Amino acid sequence: MSIQFLGKQLNNPMVLASGILGNNKQILERVHDNGCGLVTMKSIGPEPRDGHNNPTVIDLGAGMINAVGLPSPGYLNMENEWKDLETRQFPIIASVYGGSVNEYRRVAEFVSAKKPDFIEINISCPNSEKHGMIFGVSPQSSFDVVSAVKKSINVPLIVKLTPQAPDIAGVAKTCEDAGADAICAINTVGPGMVIDIESKMPVLAFKKGGLSGPMIKPVAVRCVYDIYKAVKIPIIGLGGVSKGEDAIEMMMAGASLVGMGTAVRYRGINVFDKVNSEINTWLSDHDLTRDDIIGAAHE
Repeated sequence: MSIQFLGKQLNNPMVLASGILGNNKQILERVHDNGCGLVTMKSIGPEPRDGHNNPTVIDLGAGMINAVGLPSPGYLNMENEWKDLETRQFPIIASVYGGSVNEYRRVAEFVSAKKPDFIEINISCPNSEKHGMIFGVSPQSSFDVVSAVKKSINVPLIVKLTPQAPDIAGVAKTCEDAGADAICAINTVGPGMVIDIESKMPVLAFKKGGLSGPMIKPVAVRCVYDIYKAVKIPIIGLGGVSKGEDAIEMMMAGASLVGMGTAVRYRGINVFDKVNSEINTWLSDHDLTRDDIIGAAHE
């Protein structure tokens, strides 16, 4: 299912979500070789950041809750990773975050010079007090950060949105107006909390965290559906996708590409190959192509 996306040829429409498998070239290459058309690096921040103390991730059965806390070596401390990635034979999205518009701009400008295929700005993290979601819930703050970053980079810009925005479609339209080339939706849902009733304490060290996995898929599908009606730029749909039928549902809502993250834990690193095969089988059984189903739920 070869596909053109923002001027790049991808082997298929599957995307590795940010924050799942780090920034190591060998690991990202392995994901690509296992059927992922486009891999996203772990988000890169303005300063070295350890993230939150353990426990940071809990498996809830129908999904996961995490408060990893955006750990990053800082954008000035990744020369070895960038040097290794210079020889890559696969496309990457470099994800960046900041605590202010200027930090987003500064990090994105530096990262752009390293020549990733795309830059994603994460304005949607629910488990950091200073970074992320505070920008994505407001159309004005979203416009400010997107427009500043767009002027500072020379690769296509993807904006990752939060389902906590009161009007995610409105935020997406604002991002498009500010120069975004694509929308990625959604980040984790939350913040949520799990309490251990024996100790009477929240289980996560940060107390609250973002929900991912199958339980959030209906929220993700609704968000993509609403965004598709509001913008003309392509959408990467993610949130709860773990099998071919989920990916088809996301495409019918309006996604051009489909991302997965938690599914790697549940079905292994070759989940991308599995889902690609399941999509192809479904399309063949229904005598349809991928183009036939993108946005089909709106007809």
